[in-house]
Amino acid sequence: MQLVLVINAGSSSIKLALFDAALGEQLAGSVSDIGGAARMVLGGLSGVVAAPDHAAALTCLLEGLAGKGIAPGTLIAAGHRVVHGGPTLTAPERITPEVMAQIGACIPLAPLHNPHNLAAIRAMAELAPGLRQVASFDTAFHATNPPEAVRFALPDTPATRDLRRYGFHGLSYASLCDALPRLTGQPLPHRLLAFHLGNGASACAIVNGRSVCTTMGHSPLDGLTMGTRPGSLDASVVLTLVDRIGLNSTRALLNQDSGLRGLSDGISDMRALLNDPSETARFALDHFCYWAIRHGGSLIAAMGGLDAVAFTGGIGENAAPVRDRIVAGLSWLSAPVFVVPAAEERQIARDTMTLLGGQA
Repeated sequence: MQLVLVINAGSSSIKLALFDAALGEQLAGSVSDIGGAARMVLGGLSGVVAAPDHAAALTCLLEGLAGKGIAPGTLIAAGHRVVHGGPTLTAPERITPEVMAQIGACIPLAPLHNPHNLAAIRAMAELAPGLRQVASFDTAFHATNPPEAVRFALPDTPATRDLRRYGFHGLSYASLCDALPRLTGQPLPHRLLAFHLGNGASACAIVNGRSVCTTMGHSPLDGLTMGTRPGSLDASVVLTLVDRIGLNSTRALLNQDSGLRGLSDGISDMRALLNDPSETARFALDHFCYWAIRHGGSLIAAMGGLDAVAFTGGIGENAAPVRDRIVAGLSWLSAPVFVVPAAEERQIARDTMTLLGGQA
C-alpha cells in the first residue's frame, strides 16, 4: 500500500495523518503541549510523552507508527503544511535546501508558523533521511489574485518592493473547492464566498474555483477579527503602539493578545465566549460577526455578485449561532449556504501524491 504521511506543525503541537493512494485516511495522531506536559494521541490511544521540542515529538509519533507496523521505509513521502511561501513558492514543492531557505526567508511574514513548519521538516529529514518530502503552502491558492488585489498603494522603491498581500488558509479553500461538488452533486458555484473561521479566520472570494481576493494580507494579521489577532487596523494604530510600547511588545500584542481575547478580557475560545453571559463576551461576538459580514460584502462586490456561501474551520463548522448571525447579515442576497468539513491534511496528501506522480 502506498502511504503518505502528512505533518501539520504548530507552535506547541504536531498533528499527523496517514493517507493511502486513494486519499483514504488510515490513521491520525498528534502531540500537544510540546515543551510542557506533552501528550500523544495516536490511533485512539493516548498518553504522556517526553517531548521538549518538535524533533522529540515527531520521534514519539514515528515510534508509535512503527509499533503499528508503519516504518518510514513503508512511506512514499511526507507532506508538510507551510503557512507562508512568499512570492515565489506558489505551488507544492519538493523540499530541497533551496526551498527550505525560501521558507526560512518568509519567517518575518509568519513568525508564529513558519519556524515550526521548518522545525518539523528538519526533524523529519534527520529521522528518515531517505524519505521524500513535499511542502504545500497556505499562500499558494491566492497566487491567482490580480495585481490590483495584491499591491498596496505604495511607491515602487527598494524599501517597499516586497510588500504585498498574499492571503492564507489556501489549503482549506482548495480542499473546500474539491469537496463541495462531491457534497452537493452539483458543479462548484461560479461565485463563491468562503469563510474559514477558527482561531485564525479569513474569507475568500472564489470565482470558477480560483481565488480573486481574500481578507488576510501581507501576514495572517489582516482582515477578520480572530482569536488573538485584531484583523484590519489603521496603519497609524500600529505606528502609535510602536511609539508607546516598542516594536517587540507591539508584535506580541497584535499576534497573541488582541482579537476576541483582547475584546473579552482574555477569552479567545469561541465555545467559551458563547457560554459566557458577560457584556464583554457579547461584544466580542458582535465584533466577530460584524466584521465577517462587512468583509464578506466587500468580497461579494469584488466578484460582481454571489451564487453561494460556504463555511469551514472549527468555528465555521461547529458554532451554529455564529454562522447563523453571519448568514442573517447576508440574507438579502438569498444565496444557498453550505458547511464543508475542513480537510487540509487530505489536500496536502493530494498535493504530495500529484507532485510525486502518485495516484491521488
